[in-house]
Amino acid sequence: MASRVEQVAVSGGAYDLTVWPPDRGSGPGVLLIPEIFGVSDYIEAVAEDLAGLGYVVAAPDLFWRLHPGWRAAHDEEGVRSSLELAQRFDFEQGVADSAAGLRHLTDLPEVGGEVGIVGFCLGGSIGYFLAAQNAAAAVVSFYGSAVPDRLELLDAIERPLQFHFGGDDPYIARTEVAKVEEAVRTRANAEIHVEERAGHAFHNRMAPMFYVPEPAARAWRRTEDFLSRHLPV
Repeated sequence: MASRVEQVAVSGGAYDLTVWPPDRGSGPGVLLIPEIFGVSDYIEAVAEDLAGLGYVVAAPDLFWRLHPGWRAAHDEEGVRSSLELAQRFDFEQGVADSAAGLRHLTDLPEVGGEVGIVGFCLGGSIGYFLAAQNAAAAVVSFYGSAVPDRLELLDAIERPLQFHFGGDDPYIARTEVAKVEEAVRTRANAEIHVEERAGHAFHNRMAPMFYVPEPAARAWRRTEDFLSRHLPV
């Protein structure tokens, strides 16, 4: 599936936004916000999955201010170098840059109807913060570590929101996930799914050190169902 790169103008410069149009040529948009590994082979594979469903998909280069085109391997060294880069990442600026990417996606000629967000890891946290801006029709957040400490944002979120967490995540304690479960429990527009035997990045099929096939498949089925209901093609 062919992709192209667009430039998104933001304060301080411009960054690359990789776009995957669906075979049909047009459809609703999905901003796919990457993990700390950047727009990697995994993100490319997920983008193709979403484009295969009929969405116009766009993935921002989150680390462009620190290391343009960052793309790390899914191994111990890739984790180490990506975490090191993430420690220098300006999260608020990253949210603003991603919001600009969402606006750019919305304005693409191929995009008809509304746009949604799917984010993983760092992207799951950014997607949650963008959900509070209510600029997306629906948001799917996978294991965003910033979520448990900012549950007050749920009060601002009016559009549908879906969370996915691993119950055995070394980066997000199970007690923290429980806080999200409790906060979401009475909210009609939000849902949470916890894969108890999965850890962080369990959906990343390009990373043997993280990937857990059955929970990953379940989570993706739920993601597809959620998008079909709230961001229909």
